[in-house]
Amino acid sequence: MQTETVLLVILAAMVAILVALFQYFYRKKKRTRLTLFLAFFRFLGVFGILLLLINPQFAKSTYTIENPVLNILVDNSTSMQEHGTDVNTVLEALNNSENLQNRFAISRFAFGTDLKPLDSLSFKDKYTNIGEPIFSINEAYRRKQGALILISDGNQNVGRDYTYQSGPKKPVYTITVGDTTAYEDLGIGPINTNTYAFLNNKFPVETYVRYQGSGSIATRVQIKVGERTIFSETIELSESNNLKNINTLIDATTVGLKRISVSTSQLPSERNIANNSRETMVEVIDEKTNVGIVSEILHPDLGAFKKAIESNEQRNVTFLKPNALAGTLEEMDIFLLYDPNRSFNAIFQFIKNKKTNYLIITGVNTDFNFLNQVQEDFEVELGYPEQEVFGRPNAAFSNFDISDFDTDDFPPLTSDAGPITMKIPHDVLLDSEIRGVNINSPLLTVMEQESWKKGILAGADIWRWRAQTYRSTGDFTNFDSFMGRLVRYFTASAQRDRLNLEYSNTFEGSNRAIITATYFDQAYIFDPDATLNITITNTENGNSSSRTMAIRSGYYEADLSDLEPGSYEFTVNVEGEGISKNGSFAISDFNLEKQFVSSDHKKMALLANNTHGASFFPDQIDSLIEDLTSNNNYVPTQKSIENIVSLIDYRILLAIIIVAFSTEWFLRKYNGLI
Repeated sequence: MQTETVLLVILAAMVAILVALFQYFYRKKKRTRLTLFLAFFRFLGVFGILLLLINPQFAKSTYTIENPVLNILVDNSTSMQEHGTDVNTVLEALNNSENLQNRFAISRFAFGTDLKPLDSLSFKDKYTNIGEPIFSINEAYRRKQGALILISDGNQNVGRDYTYQSGPKKPVYTITVGDTTAYEDLGIGPINTNTYAFLNNKFPVETYVRYQGSGSIATRVQIKVGERTIFSETIELSESNNLKNINTLIDATTVGLKRISVSTSQLPSERNIANNSRETMVEVIDEKTNVGIVSEILHPDLGAFKKAIESNEQRNVTFLKPNALAGTLEEMDIFLLYDPNRSFNAIFQFIKNKKTNYLIITGVNTDFNFLNQVQEDFEVELGYPEQEVFGRPNAAFSNFDISDFDTDDFPPLTSDAGPITMKIPHDVLLDSEIRGVNINSPLLTVMEQESWKKGILAGADIWRWRAQTYRSTGDFTNFDSFMGRLVRYFTASAQRDRLNLEYSNTFEGSNRAIITATYFDQAYIFDPDATLNITITNTENGNSSSRTMAIRSGYYEADLSDLEPGSYEFTVNVEGEGISKNGSFAISDFNLEKQFVSSDHKKMALLANNTHGASFFPDQIDSLIEDLTSNNNYVPTQKSIENIVSLIDYRILLAIIIVAFSTEWFLRKYNGLI
């Protein structure tokens, strides 16, 4: 307690004595035994009040002994299954060491995919991440003295390199289990390819072959699509040249999910052949866009449109007459209506009924009276002479990118259309310019009504634009790319689906096979009360099963990780709504934990060296225990905790004050004193 506080307590006592003396001795001449009692209670009450105001405090120290921490991390991945006996022997030795138990506060953890307290070891985790648990333990115990014991084979397949730790570091004592002998081994790396490929196109396949060994070898690499070999090459590898990239292009000849497998031949002394092959899946889809150009006349524009549109192999142009059969029209995705007149009436009715996207191209043979009557989106003024019209890109157009479309050198188009009055919302792509003056009438504009897309180009002789592109640049890219984007805009559907699926078409055996879905009600608001069922069928043996998708935060999920490797088709349906969607995927027979043939004791030793620890093997467990218990860096520390507490509990002090004044008052009244 501070000197000032002691002086204040003494002063308070003196003041209380003076008050009591003044009350019962100075003012009264007659003193009895009762007077002494009353003076004492008055002193006690006043002194208590003053103590309550002063609140004297003193420092109270407590001392504790804290042992250094020892965190034991055990690899629980599938690659450790064969070494379970060694792991249990090590753990038993650590648990039975009294010196270790007395010296350290020991915590035990298991890791694989995640870090968790060690309860029991299953050796079923499909990944090994050594760096993350070490970092997490160091962060959690950064203020405590101690060390880590890592029991693992040293083979990590996900996460950052564990040999170099950032942030706070504790010494790591490694125990490497498993066979540390270096064997010759070949391995296939990850296969990089497209998720989807278009029919009759080529798609790339890229991977690499890795060699571990001291000699020189030759091996044959094969790439198969299904059972058909489409690539084969003999490569040579050595200790100094131990990596070879494999690149090829594969023809997508048929539609469907294609299994792509890459494999190498087995070496005579190779022990681990699980990593000699790897698989992935590519879905080949037919997304060819059918464009119907409807015209009654022959014109160079028709050929220009066909060449520009078909510069992308996924688009096909068909020339049609206005009286084409309905079956033929059904096959078209969009229509280009060139110089429409009254013979186009049936085409317009078909488009209106089917809400097929279309683009109107007007020229000097267009019947504008008919055009104004057959649709209600715009109106063209009549009676204008044939004239030359230049097109200028509208910088404000934002439906798709036209920033690289240059019309500065383009010749004019021919048109006898008057100004166009738009009656519905629209976006102008090209403005009309006549004799250097913008006439505020669109040359090319697009419109959209509830995902129904329409457009009008008020000018003919567009073949001149494609020819000028070639004259200026030596190819047709500028014009063809513009037409490609325009066609893509008209073929892209803006329709919102109430049921949407998200999944990968390939799940490697080590990965979780997850399919997620979102379902919206008729107002397109996520519906968490719906029941979504998924039916999965194995296409190889026909086995089928159904399950209900689990509701998550804003989506539905089906975990299919329990399925065996193979090819599957599935259907997701909304119970009671008649809404469903189909898909397909494949689960490959691949396990990251089987990609290593021996334990990596060198990396384990490097980790120990970088953290000022030491590296051991299971038969050296006694040396590890001796090293830890004799190391003066790990000794118990005494810690003191100083608490500032009140000299007297205020509740007790209040009780004393109340009792003192109450007793004084009662004695005075009982004896007839005022």
